[in-house]
Amino acid sequence: MSEKIYNYTKITDLKDMLKKSGKEYGKKIAYQIKKEEGKYKNITHEEVRKMIDALGTALIDIGLKDKRIAVIGENRYEWEIAYLAIVCGTGTVVPLDKSLPENELKNLIERSEVEAIFYTKKYETILEDAKKEGIGKLKHLISMDLEQHKKGVYSEKELIEKGKQLIKQGNEEFLKAQIDNEKMSIMLFTSGTTSASKIVALSHKNLCSNLMDIASVLDVNSSDVFLSFLPLHHVFECTVGFLFSLYRGAKTVFCDGIRHIPENMKEYKVSVMASVPAIYERIFKMIRKQLEKQGKLQEILEKEEQYRNCSMKEKAKVFKEIHDMLGGNVKLLISGAASLDAGIEEKYRLLGLNLVQGYGLTETSPVVAIGTKKYYKVGSIGKVVPSVKAKVVNCNQEGIGELIVQGPNVMLEYYENRNETRKAIQDGWFHTGDLARIDEEGYIFICGRKKSVIVLKNGKNIFPEEMENLINRIEGIEESFIYGKQMSEDKNDIKIFAKLVYNQEVVENTYKVQGEEAIYQAINEKIKEINKTMPHYKAIKGFSITKEPLIKTTTNKIKRQNNLDKIRKEENWCN
Repeated sequence: MSEKIYNYTKITDLKDMLKKSGKEYGKKIAYQIKKEEGKYKNITHEEVRKMIDALGTALIDIGLKDKRIAVIGENRYEWEIAYLAIVCGTGTVVPLDKSLPENELKNLIERSEVEAIFYTKKYETILEDAKKEGIGKLKHLISMDLEQHKKGVYSEKELIEKGKQLIKQGNEEFLKAQIDNEKMSIMLFTSGTTSASKIVALSHKNLCSNLMDIASVLDVNSSDVFLSFLPLHHVFECTVGFLFSLYRGAKTVFCDGIRHIPENMKEYKVSVMASVPAIYERIFKMIRKQLEKQGKLQEILEKEEQYRNCSMKEKAKVFKEIHDMLGGNVKLLISGAASLDAGIEEKYRLLGLNLVQGYGLTETSPVVAIGTKKYYKVGSIGKVVPSVKAKVVNCNQEGIGELIVQGPNVMLEYYENRNETRKAIQDGWFHTGDLARIDEEGYIFICGRKKSVIVLKNGKNIFPEEMENLINRIEGIEESFIYGKQMSEDKNDIKIFAKLVYNQEVVENTYKVQGEEAIYQAINEKIKEINKTMPHYKAIKGFSITKEPLIKTTTNKIKRQNNLDKIRKEENWCN
């Protein structure tokens, strides 16, 4: 368990958080919104809290007290205002994945029994149809885009104005609403098909314990600027990006899209970002490409070795031009939601860019462990945050076992799913399903998913994620998928295969080849090199190449079963 390093404000619930942080940081800018090139709208923390109070008051006035209300849409401040207006005195919030196809979205609306939904213009037709069709309990549609109510649809903006008038008239129902911090106030769907996805029930206590833990170990304050990029429905962005920023009185800016991340970091002088490994890999490639273009790559590589043992502060000065590519203000980069290649992590830190790994799950609100200035090792997710305990069970000879955790951040239950809850929470410990080892100093190293492990005939365990990280270092390989394939009637006769996604332009330029056969052979030589570095039983026996991306979640996690099912179908497996 890591110790508390920084001062933080004690909070009991999210309403309490808004009240205390609003009092302290009210005049500071909470959101900077781009209206057009070079023109921005600033919203202060005080204004944010007034909008939340007004919207919550209006929601109760239209009959939504103690009801379930969904939110869906792109990252924007209206999404965040809606979330907090629901959860801080109105009812239960149900954040929905903005990438869901129509049939799945309607399924979740029905399963969650929401009576109202906030949405952006993109979902207008789908949701108006859902209401007409009488899906579930859906009665009220609330648009984040409309300036005024239209037939059958409320405007969030107009509801806020209505709420302000109601408060002036003495309506204090929302303002005085009491929060039970131990009951379900947030319903989150796990990724997967709608029928298989579970509903994670979270409370104010879950989220607030996590906010306080994060604040006590990370050097983040009201002078920081957060870049919001990951989808807000995902608990990693919701807790670490959105709620944590408001709690610390920081400023949030919204990304214009994946291709614009570096320029947005520069434009807004971003100091803190929470994202996924794929984004940090993309930024790293951008930096490398820029250095190659300028003919400075070799010089930088030599400097990396020369200053390897210097402090991060000294490295930041030495590599100032690289920091300037990202706005020159980066203080903390947090990688989570998937495994980060230790090689990429080390490269960032050699350049004086403070990239740390965090680890968590939807069921843990989400942060379990995170690397910090004080507690840090390359390849590790750091130590558990102060109020959380962790251990590994059913370990093999290498000390690798399932990671289980205990703490106030652990979910209440899988909603209306006793069997799955009993499997997940045993004797007060949540079983993560992730395999890990913990070293003598308490640093945790994630090895892979328990369900993903490939067991060979000799009893050896293969962790796909570990091998994928090696393959992804091959120039021109964008991503990879390792899987086991039965090679004979003997069910235990499993060999290792891979599916590789390549960038044609990069591969052709790097290896001076053209055509799929030549590309395959060039990559094959690289796979042979990797095979030489590992035990024979781990060797990749065969692979396929494609330009089509793997099937992933909205936070870039590989959907293993979906990809395996696709491979089985493509290769017409009989076993």
